[in-house]
Amino acid sequence: MNDRPMKADATTPSLRGGKGVGVLYLIPCTLGDTPVEQVLPAYNMEIVRGLRHFIVEEIRTARRFLRRLDREFPIDDSTFYEMGKHADEARFASYLRPIAEGHDVGVISEAGCPAVADPGADIVAIAQRKCIRVVPLVGPNSMILAVMASGLNGQSFAFNGYLPIDEGERARRLQVLEKRAQHERQTQLFIETPYRNHRLFETLVRTLGPKTRLCVAAGLTTPDEWVQTHTVSEWRKLGLPDLAKTPSIFLFL
Repeated sequence: MNDRPMKADATTPSLRGGKGVGVLYLIPCTLGDTPVEQVLPAYNMEIVRGLRHFIVEEIRTARRFLRRLDREFPIDDSTFYEMGKHADEARFASYLRPIAEGHDVGVISEAGCPAVADPGADIVAIAQRKCIRVVPLVGPNSMILAVMASGLNGQSFAFNGYLPIDEGERARRLQVLEKRAQHERQTQLFIETPYRNHRLFETLVRTLGPKTRLCVAAGLTTPDEWVQTHTVSEWRKLGLPDLAKTPSIFLFL
């Protein structure tokens, strides 16, 4: 395949990316052990059933997700391209070759929506440079769901990914984000590896001002879903339940 960007022109069809050219579909998956019909529209399943090429974070979990969507899905007739932990532009670009050959390709994340706090973003960036049509499908996104349920400002918010692991650096970063939240009235969001949730919570209630409102949104869309917003001074009295195994979003304003 010639890796030079494909030139788009006025004759390029808008629905399928071009005659004989496939589409890159971004396929959301569940955030936990949630019934797929509870969080994913039937349209997604129709699209997925027609795909035989998938770019995934981890092949085993992607295969399991496809089986959950459709027990009869032809796994053995499908090709999986694993992204791994490190971006490799040349390798990622090769994963898009089936699109130039007329095949649609799907990107599947480990949880939630691909390309949002996810290595799928590198795949999408390459596809955009090559003028490949990218179609994001509807599905659960923990950040948006957390903002919706928090009671904090949903008109201006920022996702900051992971905070520094070093305790001192983390505290300094939180102080910067708190000043931004106060100055711009902007809700600040971030995540942590589940087993570090409690340590992060302790840093939050020790570092943030007593009147700052802090929301913890855990296990979203799952049977263990838990979302509460309190001031930091209230959290100091309440404490945090055990969330060491539960994916969580932290927000404050």
